[in-house]
Amino acid sequence: MNYSICVSPARRIQNLALIGFMGTGKSSVGRLVADTLHFTFLDTDDVIEARAGKPITEIFAQEGEPAFRERECRLVEELARRDKTVISTGGGLPINPANLASLKSHALVVCLWTSPEQIFERVRHQTHRPLLNDPDPLGKIRSLLAAREPFYRQADVLVNTELRSVKEVEQQVIDQFRLAQSTHR
Repeated sequence: MNYSICVSPARRIQNLALIGFMGTGKSSVGRLVADTLHFTFLDTDDVIEARAGKPITEIFAQEGEPAFRERECRLVEELARRDKTVISTGGGLPINPANLASLKSHALVVCLWTSPEQIFERVRHQTHRPLLNDPDPLGKIRSLLAAREPFYRQADVLVNTELRSVKEVEQQVIDQFRLAQSTHR
């Protein structure tokens, strides 16, 4: 995927939301972008864990994925009241059309993208990824990525992180954010 920008002139771009599959760099890039722009950094998964008082793996195990997605949806509704925030979302968050619509009401939505093989290399040693508890994690990544791709493609900007450093991706995201803000004031 290459990047392009297409933002409706009626939107008020006050935040930046990073969407994409796990392991694409949303948290790493998001923190750098927030520091550079002097914005607050917010990771939706971290907020959900803090509010639940338990890790996402436990939420999934004890309450199921639908309960987790409901928590996610409630949080996204709250984010519309924020300003100057870089929001790093969970990989499945944009599957709910209401979540994506809400984010687009106040944020430039940037999707970070990379290949299933690169994602697997980046996350294979992490134990906090409940959706990868599968006998064939690479196959699971391919399957989930294929199912989520139509939602990810609805982002305002698509940025491939495969062969780029975190700093290069950060700069590209900032450039796109500033361009969107300058054309939508």
